[in-house]
Amino acid sequence: MTTGTTAAAEPAVSPHARKRRAGRGAIVVAVSSLLLVGGVVLSAALGQLPISAQDVVGSVLRAVGIDDAWAPTDDLIEQTLWKIRFPRVAMSLLVGAALAIAGAVMQAVFGNPLAEPGVVGVSSGAALGAAAAISFGLSFLGGWTIAAFAFLGGLVATLLVYGTARAQGRTETVTLLLTGVAINAFAGAGLALITFLGDTQSREQIVFWQLGSINGSRWNEVVIVAIVGVCATAIVASLARQFDLLALGDRTASHLGIKVERLRIASVVLVALLTGVGVAFVGIISFVGLVVPHLVRMLLGPAHRMLFAVSILGGAALLVWADLLARTLVPASDLPIGMLTALVGGPFFYWLIRRNRRQAGGWA
Repeated sequence: MTTGTTAAAEPAVSPHARKRRAGRGAIVVAVSSLLLVGGVVLSAALGQLPISAQDVVGSVLRAVGIDDAWAPTDDLIEQTLWKIRFPRVAMSLLVGAALAIAGAVMQAVFGNPLAEPGVVGVSSGAALGAAAAISFGLSFLGGWTIAAFAFLGGLVATLLVYGTARAQGRTETVTLLLTGVAINAFAGAGLALITFLGDTQSREQIVFWQLGSINGSRWNEVVIVAIVGVCATAIVASLARQFDLLALGDRTASHLGIKVERLRIASVVLVALLTGVGVAFVGIISFVGLVVPHLVRMLLGPAHRMLFAVSILGGAALLVWADLLARTLVPASDLPIGMLTALVGGPFFYWLIRRNRRQAGGWA
């Protein structure tokens, strides 16, 4: 198991192996895209008001001015799609992609496959910031206030993790995880205190942050998440080559012209931004940033340009399917989506620890 940012570089591969990996990448992208499109159509179609896939596709085609032959004629269906289901689907896609890319960045910065915004306390720190803004009635930034406080909470948590786990030029895995446990415990206590001090309405909203839910998403919230997520992801994509060089080790990366500490600080801010904006509107959704990038790395290798691109597809697909299950598993109920992702991510995290422990022979 890699315990620091001095992760070994990918060994040289033969042209045949490189061609085989490219073919595997095409298959993974195709499967992820199919899952994504299928999840979007089903999520928009299924619910208390059943809507056919033809109506879903036709409504979208009419909205973009391509064709209205399949478009629904019932105004109730159109209102349901565009005011309730499409905003929810769009939010799940954006938040899933943001959490997956945030996890990929954290794993690149810490050089460790166990790093993830929820595991190391970034999500709970962001939730604590959002809860403080809600409970104390802060609104000086208008609709951006909760998102700003969520960002600040996530940023502080990330800086604490990074500053504590970083020692003598490397990141210690045990310290990383223990710091995450401490931050999660502190944030949980802070959420409990704010819940106790707040009024009934504030308490209901804070419970929402703790459980995680995409129910009630609105277009104005989707726009905010889209703007922040797209801008942050574009910056992350531009740093992909630098993350590849960082995997060679701090000293080698510095010799190759990489400003290592500047890259890490920028990465910390980007992770807090991507996580904070998602938590601000949908609550804590754990393990997406752990499961998706790690699976992509296992399938396609550590090259970050492809890793980031496929993680975006995988994160969006995972969360849209999780939200579909949250709405349909129990009739007339909306399960907390954070609970479902934890049910998947918890066993995966356990398996990952066991797998790395067997390979490394114990904690280093």
